[in-house]
Formats: sequence, C-alpha cells, structure tokens
Amino acid sequence: MKAEAYQGSTCAFTERILRSYGLKTGFFSSPHLVQVRERIRINGQPISSELFTKHFWRLYHRLEETKDDSSCVSMPGYFRFLTLMAFHVFLQEKVDLAVLEVGIGGAYDCTNIIRKPVVCGITSLGIDHTGLLGDTMEKIAWQKGGIFKSGVPAFTVLQPDEPLAVLRDRAQQISCPLYLCPPLQALEEGGPPLTLGLEGEHQWSNAALALQVARCWLQQKGYQDAGELKASRPSLPGQLPLAPVFQPTPRMQQGLRHTEWPGRTQLLRRGPLTWYLDGAHPPSSMQACVRWFRQALHRCERPDSGSEVRVLLFNSTGDRDSAALLKLLQPCQFDYAIFCPNLAEMASTDNADQQNFTVTLDQVLLRCLAHQQHWSRLHEEQVSPDPWSTPGQEQDGPASLLLAPHPPHTHSASSLVFSCISHALQWITQGRDPLFQPPSPPRGLLAHPVADSGAMVLQEAAAIHVLVTGSLHLVGGVLKLLEPSLSQ
Repeated sequence: MKAEAYQGSTCAFTERILRSYGLKTGFFSSPHLVQVRERIRINGQPISSELFTKHFWRLYHRLEETKDDSSCVSMPGYFRFLTLMAFHVFLQEKVDLAVLEVGIGGAYDCTNIIRKPVVCGITSLGIDHTGLLGDTMEKIAWQKGGIFKSGVPAFTVLQPDEPLAVLRDRAQQISCPLYLCPPLQALEEGGPPLTLGLEGEHQWSNAALALQVARCWLQQKGYQDAGELKASRPSLPGQLPLAPVFQPTPRMQQGLRHTEWPGRTQLLRRGPLTWYLDGAHPPSSMQACVRWFRQALHRCERPDSGSEVRVLLFNSTGDRDSAALLKLLQPCQFDYAIFCPNLAEMASTDNADQQNFTVTLDQVLLRCLAHQQHWSRLHEEQVSPDPWSTPGQEQDGPASLLLAPHPPHTHSASSLVFSCISHALQWITQGRDPLFQPPSPPRGLLAHPVADSGAMVLQEAAAIHVLVTGSLHLVGGVLKLLEPSLSQ
C-alpha cells in the first residue's frame, strides 16, 4: 500500500497526516542530510543503526546469491540499492503504507517500479537535473509524468500552461485520472485557519497537494473520516478537473501542524546567531527561499542596540547554474558571502555518509572559487553597470585553509572561501554559538584582511543572520556540526 509524491516537503506533510490516523508509516526520501539512515523512516524516524545493518546485509547477501554469473554488474548502484532496501524494510517491518519520494525525474527513476501505487502527486515543476531530464519545462514535465499509471488517481498543483498541458496529455494517453489541486485557502473557508509546521509560502502549495494525496489514500482504504466534501468548483473548459474542496479533519490539521522536515526552511536560534537552513538548489526553489528568508528577517525582533550582520553560506554542485542562483540571492543584501565545499571536516574519518567520491578536493575548491568570482562579478555589475569599466584584479592563489580575494571595493562585496564547513562556521560564529564549540581556530584562519576585519564585525554584532543554501548536502554538513545529536 503506497502513496507516491514528489519533493520531500510534500512527502513529509503526507506521511505526517496519515500517521496522525494511527497508521504505521514508511517513508523513503533522498538525499539524506547527516546519515544515510534518514532515507528510510518508520513512523517519521530514521531506522536505527541496528535495523539498517541487519537489512543491509540481508539484502546484500540475497542479491549476491541470486545474481547471474554471466552478468557484468555484481550489485545495484547506490540509489537503486537503497531503494530496494527501503522496499525490503517496509515489507519486513509491516508498515501500513509507504510514502515514496521519487529520485530524479520519474519515467526512468528506479522508484517507478511500483506498478500500481494507490495515488501519485507532482509538485511545482522547476528547471533542475537538465542533463538527465531535459532543458525545458515541457521535457521535464514529460519525465515527471512518467509516474502516472492507468486508473491510478494523480494530483498536481498549478503549473505554467505548457508543462501543465504535457502532464494532462501524458495522463490522458494512459488513462490516468489527473486532478488539479485547489489552493489551500479554498480548503480553509468555513473552518479554522490551517497552521503548517514548515515555513515559507511555497509550503502552502505542498500542503494542498499532500492533503489531496492523503485524503485519496484514506478514501480508497475505506476510511470514513477523510474530510467532509464542500461545494465543488467547476473546471474551466479544456483544463484539468479540479480536485475536491473538502474540510480538513482535525487529524489532518494536526498532521500539517506537526510536520517536521530538517534542512528545509528551518530556523535555529542560538544566542546572537540565527541560522536559516534551506537546501534550495533549482532556481524556483531559490526564489522561494529568498522570499522566506526576507519575510523571516522582517518578522524577527530587532536588537535594542548594536549592529546586525547578514551572512550567506553557499555551495552548489552538479550541472547547476550557480551564477543564476547567486543572482537570485542578491536582494538579501548580505554583508558577507562565504563559500565552501560540502565537507563537514577536512579529515574524512567519521564522515562516510557525507563523502562524495566522484570528485576530488581540488575540484570542489575550484568550484567554490568560481562561485566567489560569480559573486564578485554580480557586485561589480551593480556598482559599475558600465560595460567598458575595468574589472577588479584576479583573486590571489589559495592558502592552506582560507582562500580570499583582494580587499573588496565596498563592504557588501566581502567574500571568503573556506576548505570545509567546520572552518567556515568557526569564522562565522566567532565562538558566539553556545552549542558549536570547535577546537581552536587553525593557524592562519584569520590571516587575510577580509577575514580579520570581518571577525571583528561578527564579534561585536548584536545579531547575526546566516542563510545556508544552494545544496542539501551543505545544509546537512552544517546540521552535523550544529546539532551533534543528529549523528547519533
């Protein structure tokens, strides 16, 4: 018994709603933030180390026993193995339902081996993984629609006309009943206002989809308490039929209110520091992240005296256009931009769950330097729009632990590159985060003028706002250091 949905936040809402009905839930998602066990959850909690180890080796040995001797491939790849393991765990642990977050795309993703899911959902589409899914919204919509199954209800949210038409045609070709979710506000009418456990305006769209997916599952399984139907709204000619407008039940409301999903629009307040953690990486998600961050800044209490400092901690990987992402972040008016690899510590010990063995340290550091160059160019375009103006000097070569450009033209252009997340956090916190107590700063960590002057500013600031974004793996590394309990 499975419910299938895109995007972790929507899956988290769906799982929490159904768990509020007393159901034993399984939840498979990717990527993980701190430990690989996070990908496979029972009743919202990552499976234990003991359970992970037991099922890992049981599956591994079973695959070894059944493989074809003539096959060149001895074992499924990383994601496929974990997907198989999730199915194995859910069956062995006898969950009532499993919520699956599709990996990349849909049509050719290994989670799509489910032939007859109970219900499917597709969240807001964005440009991402273009090398695999295509470079247009229409191509990506075709891939996403690959999870549609004949006779299986599917839901989506409002999309641009062209990709929505692709989804509609894809559903019609295989006789999949596809519905468009009404906005969450329509479900609130006549009832109490809904409260979401996840911040950000974009989460309202995710919650609206989760409610429809959860209600559909409950109805198909014969639950009477699945929300009283309100007056239906007619669909416009040529458009998708609208999903039901219903009154969310108290248990649905409770599920929305208690949903947690670390690393997505997450706030941590620690002394003078406020950490804003959001693993946004496609442009559409980054736009939502910027809206959330600016609104959260507007709501926060201003210090009675002293300065406020805004810090960006950023990294981007793969084939993503980091220059475009950084441009979207400019309106946040950061005082400092910090770039580092998705590596919690320089030493690789006790860090296997966050290692990327497909790239070298030199490659990821060079990419961070490229991010810094993009940031500097964006600032130069702001302060000197004349295309014939002379750009600043090229940056200096890397130091052992800290990489930085020449002193910036203005304070707002200050940027630094660190070789790991731990060194970046040591500089940002300046010992003022009461729970992050790293060892003494490495020699030379404050050797550059930008780092030295910035350290004084951070030491004296009444409030420090740090946005960590661009990569879920970066957010995971930060959480590993800020919340050591997550590694236990």
